[in-house]
Amino acid sequence: MKEGFLTRNDSHSIFFTDLAEQCSEDIRTLFLRHLEYSMVKDTTNVQPWDIYFALSLSLRDKLIQRWLRTQYEYRKQDVKKVYYLSMEYLIGRLLVNTLINLGEYENSYDMLKEFGYELEDIAELEPDMGLGNGGLGRLAACFMDSLATQAYPAYGYGIRYEFGIFKQNIVQGYQVEEPDRWLKKGCPWEIQRPELTYRVRFGGEVVTETLPDGKILYYWLNTDDVMAVAWDIPIPGYKVDNVNNLRLWQATATDEFDLEYFNNGDYVRAVEKKNISENISKVLYPNDNIHLGKVLRLQQEYFFVSATLQDIFALWKQDHDNFTDLPDKIAIQLNDTHPALVIPEMMRILIDEEQLDFETAWDITRQCCSYTNHTILPEALEKWSVKLFEELLPRHLMLIYQINEHIMNQVNQFYPGNIDKMRNLSVIEEGPEKKIRMAQLCLHGTHTVNGVAELHTRILKERIFPDFYEMYPERFQNKTNGITPRLWLRTCNPQLASLITEHIGESWVSNLDFLRGIEQYAKDQEFLDEFLEIKEINKRTLIRYIFKTTGIRVRKDSIFSSQIKRIHEYKRQLLNALSAIALYFRIKDNPQLEFTPRTFIFAGKAAPGYYLAKLIIKFINNIGMIINKDPMVADRLKIVFLPNYSVSLAEKIIPASDVSVQISTAGYEASGTGNMKFALNGALTLGTLDGANVEMAEEIGMENMFIFGMNAQQVIELKQKGYNPRDYYNNDPELRRVIDSIATDMFSPREKGIFLPIVSSLLDMGDVYCIMADFQAFLDAQLRIDRLWQDRYAWAEKAIINIARMGKFSSDRAIKEYATDIWHIKPIQLDLP
Repeated sequence: MKEGFLTRNDSHSIFFTDLAEQCSEDIRTLFLRHLEYSMVKDTTNVQPWDIYFALSLSLRDKLIQRWLRTQYEYRKQDVKKVYYLSMEYLIGRLLVNTLINLGEYENSYDMLKEFGYELEDIAELEPDMGLGNGGLGRLAACFMDSLATQAYPAYGYGIRYEFGIFKQNIVQGYQVEEPDRWLKKGCPWEIQRPELTYRVRFGGEVVTETLPDGKILYYWLNTDDVMAVAWDIPIPGYKVDNVNNLRLWQATATDEFDLEYFNNGDYVRAVEKKNISENISKVLYPNDNIHLGKVLRLQQEYFFVSATLQDIFALWKQDHDNFTDLPDKIAIQLNDTHPALVIPEMMRILIDEEQLDFETAWDITRQCCSYTNHTILPEALEKWSVKLFEELLPRHLMLIYQINEHIMNQVNQFYPGNIDKMRNLSVIEEGPEKKIRMAQLCLHGTHTVNGVAELHTRILKERIFPDFYEMYPERFQNKTNGITPRLWLRTCNPQLASLITEHIGESWVSNLDFLRGIEQYAKDQEFLDEFLEIKEINKRTLIRYIFKTTGIRVRKDSIFSSQIKRIHEYKRQLLNALSAIALYFRIKDNPQLEFTPRTFIFAGKAAPGYYLAKLIIKFINNIGMIINKDPMVADRLKIVFLPNYSVSLAEKIIPASDVSVQISTAGYEASGTGNMKFALNGALTLGTLDGANVEMAEEIGMENMFIFGMNAQQVIELKQKGYNPRDYYNNDPELRRVIDSIATDMFSPREKGIFLPIVSSLLDMGDVYCIMADFQAFLDAQLRIDRLWQDRYAWAEKAIINIARMGKFSSDRAIKEYATDIWHIKPIQLDLP
């Protein structure tokens, strides 16, 4: 440990506000000051946006005071910290959650009321932060909340995307992508740190020098450089003084513009380098169907990793002068393979800059790093061409080859002469185009790999990485995902949260196991009436939003059946849509049929380059246009696709939903967290035994869910026997009628043949995700839903049981497991006067 910071005995406070004679923390005082001095407004020209921004800045002030003291305490105590690296943080909106975490909600509500504003209206002005897309990013956001709430010393790292993935509009049923300008009006939560700027290098060449003792030095020269500038977002915990940090990197040019070009009148080239450099943090997930998209994506991943490690090492060197105890003080968590370049980059720093030998550097790197796998889909396990690495990261390619040689020597010792083992365990994939397999790099270069649900982890061990599990059995763990109850109940469903708190107290907000206490009210009619009343209020709110957004009117007494998630074939939005057509035909065939009104609610974005997923969106919208306008159906069946799915939209849909549709093909979903959010808000799950649904069924009870279809083993067995989807088409008249209606353009009368690729994927291309095989079982489950719905108290009882038994699925539980079993960190509770 270096002399200085940690050995200094301060007799006076280091914080400026502690030195002030008067320092008001009153939210009203801060708010009024920011309206005048930050927003530069008076009572004659203030706008609602100014109210939002000033209130957010006031809260940020309160956060900064805690944030500075938290970081100081972590450093003073020299505690072990976790650095959580994720390319995505799907944070959503921060205002209401921060008000609740700081205990300022009621004060701010009353204050705004006094000035003639409603807090709910002001909160609606806040844009969702465009820092994430799907479950991976939302999990990272939940984890940051739980790390702060439980006072774990933690830092998040990511990229400050200027534009989110995209804003989704629906035009004539088609997804149309527009830029997501979430930073257009500024973001009050972030703090720019220009003093924390690091140089990130690309391309160039590697030059070696051999010393007299035979040691080889490596110099990475003539590189194209960009600068990474830090932006910090304080992350508060719930009713604790700890405030952790999320640091995001913005790419800027080494020079703003070339004066020589400018003076010669070439104004475009004068700023060309600036524009090219800033592309790196311009947009989340560039389309990598083209070469330039692949280049940009790899640049993003290395830019993020390089800046982060430079920052971690700079912090380390402030108080330490060697690296021997680095793994005792630093844990680096890789959230999927996107940050996998941490491994060769850390090796490069330790070997090239700190002059450590390969073996020592490898040991330190592996002991510091751990890896979470989020997928079993082959296309989602990242691979990069060796040629691209030669172009962008030549030194890292050399190190990866050196790492692979080291690994292959170990493999040969374990399995002498076994070429299959060497092929499977190699980081390098041989073939016409050599590729670097990032998952394999992570599995070798970390001390722990975890899946995110028990089924997922078992599949990783047995099907995806069996050779790795055989070689490193001690490295594999399961850490089932979880969600933060602060956002996904306390914030998004305040009336239900109040009902729960009224009966069992508020301890559940920070310890979800306490929710078990409401199960005693599952048969209490008065409690059930209150629950049903709250559900109706939430449904009315969503009904207004649906009408405002789509013009579709839906019944509040209909079953709100919601499937809101990224559009992908394995998530089987198509199966849900086919079932809607089948129900439509049942009504058409028998208009007098007693049919429980049902509203199908869809939301989700498709990747811009994913043709079939975008066609499924068009298909859902088209069947809605036919069914919703059919007078014979009236309002008994409605199809709604809500555009531009986001965290804030989920906060509207989830509390209002009756049924949670979680129907991925068994064995394909890693975990899922939407299933948890719906159940926590009293929606009953209609789902397969896939991902975390399996563990939810164990906790909640199969009798309190609507489980249907094949399990993961049955899917494997069906395919091994030779799955022929046409057998189901030929033998099931109802299914055949549904498919034929699509093929004959019933839902595309003006665009003939547009949906034939969907029909072909089901009948001619093997129906990879077994939609045909599970179709009838899915319809049977819908009938079970109808029967239960007739008894509203029986339905509500099951909903209460779902809520009560969700304790396991808190992100607080997940973080405790990571902290204890993987990171080996302990809470550091800050206690401010």
